[in-house]
Amino acid sequence: MARLFLDLRQAAGQRKGRVMTSRIILTLSVMCCSAAALSDTRRPDIGKIVEQSAQATDADRKASSDFAYSETDSLGEGATKTYAVQMLLGSPYQQLVAVNGKPLANPAQERERQKLKHETSRREQESADQRRRRVAAYQKEQNRDRRFIEEFTRAFDFTLLGEQELDGRAVYLLQATPRAGYHPTDKASAVLTGMRGRLWIDKQTYQWVKVEAEVTRPVSMGGFLAKVERGTRFELEKMPVEGNIWLPKHFVMTSRARVLSLIPYRKDKDETYFNYHKTAQESGRPR
Repeated sequence: MARLFLDLRQAAGQRKGRVMTSRIILTLSVMCCSAAALSDTRRPDIGKIVEQSAQATDADRKASSDFAYSETDSLGEGATKTYAVQMLLGSPYQQLVAVNGKPLANPAQERERQKLKHETSRREQESADQRRRRVAAYQKEQNRDRRFIEEFTRAFDFTLLGEQELDGRAVYLLQATPRAGYHPTDKASAVLTGMRGRLWIDKQTYQWVKVEAEVTRPVSMGGFLAKVERGTRFELEKMPVEGNIWLPKHFVMTSRARVLSLIPYRKDKDETYFNYHKTAQESGRPR
């Protein structure tokens, strides 16, 4: 653009030419400014994207107890267990249905059916206080998930890396880096101060199609009791199950920590979720 302006000045030998050159320069400047303004209006609002994605994710969390599903847990070296998971009087129940990809034989199936029958009877006969404590334990887990979603959006600065396609859907790809001055509200969210991550957010629904995060520096949790170390990471993939409700499809977590700064602690998870289907609503469901 600067070279074009120079050429125009050199070509203008008369006053009329200089006037024409000025008009051309002015026109080109207006065009450039207009293009820049148009570009700004089309640039995605990252804050709005993250906020709407958090709202969509929390709506998914609230709706999750409306669905039964199947879950396959990897146990390492090719071994797996598959469960049918359902809400049973206010909290989930897992029924083993397959081992290493093979359905249970009839005797084992009958044992699992009897376990479910026994647990249903036990929960039906609980006192009000017993049921309250059981459901409260589940609610505590749900509240921890809710707080994590809220803290995740506050703990990081988000940068748009680009737009791409993932699982056949147009997505925003965002980089998450620790936000200066962020103060965790609880022990669980303290780990976020030492993490970085990436989010793939669906452009149409603002759902989290995929989330990756990893610990980049050790983080102490609970004072000197435990320290989460580098190598801790998780990856979550989600899928649409009904309307604008998306629920987990695959979850992988590698946890590396030291307890009392001496004892190494390692825990790995690899869980796949499928066969979601709506179930009858229960009263007293946690939210």
